[in-house]
Amino acid sequence: MTNLLYVERSESIATVVFNRSDKKNSFSLAMFKQLGELLTELEKDSKVKLLILKGVDETAFSSGADITEFLENRFSAQKAKDYNDATLESIEKLYRFPKPTIALIKTLAIGGGLELANSCDFRFASSGSKLGITAANIGIIYNLVSTKRLVNLIGPTKAKELLYTAKLITAEEGKEIGLVDYIYPLGEIEEKCLEFARQIIRKSSVANNGIKQVIQAIIDGDNEETEEIEKLILESFSSDDYKEGIEAFLEKRKPNFA
Repeated sequence: MTNLLYVERSESIATVVFNRSDKKNSFSLAMFKQLGELLTELEKDSKVKLLILKGVDETAFSSGADITEFLENRFSAQKAKDYNDATLESIEKLYRFPKPTIALIKTLAIGGGLELANSCDFRFASSGSKLGITAANIGIIYNLVSTKRLVNLIGPTKAKELLYTAKLITAEEGKEIGLVDYIYPLGEIEEKCLEFARQIIRKSSVANNGIKQVIQAIIDGDNEETEEIEKLILESFSSDDYKEGIEAFLEKRKPNFA
């Protein structure tokens, strides 16, 4: 049986690959659950400094949740709750993943696919890719946590427009409103994404992972340092990365972070 999700590792980068191109990488419930399991493993893997999500080929990043399952798994309030709880658990795990994350979007990111991309720190998209959330086409209400992330990215008016109309926009339109961070031609996007990722992994993971937590605390509404954040910041001063960074600066060389 084909692995519908698998992990590639290179340098300190782990890439979760969506491998269902015949279905435009639509996510079954089992795939959402497997993604959560993979994220748990990668979070614990100290060798992984950064995570990329991508489709296996040019067909799509992901066309979203597999609608063919809905009549069985999502056709009553209780079944919908069970389904939503399971899928949102994995999406939330991605959003709260403690290391930098990048969505590498080729061609298409719709519905749950865009929901996954919006849960990453950065979104790279190939030129002309189509993006959208089409819940209004099938009569369901988009969940609050993912709607909030969309509003945080593009503001309430553009979020309403995208959701009310269920239209697909191009990556170029997405970049104009803040939905996409970087756009490159299809033949260049993988290497451009890796170049960006390498800039990050060459820096201190102690610093970058901590920065991610601080920014997340701000997004979550904190205006002052909590005890947890204060401890996180102060502990960085006794880390091996701090020692290496200071020594490298004094020796006028580039730091070599583990």
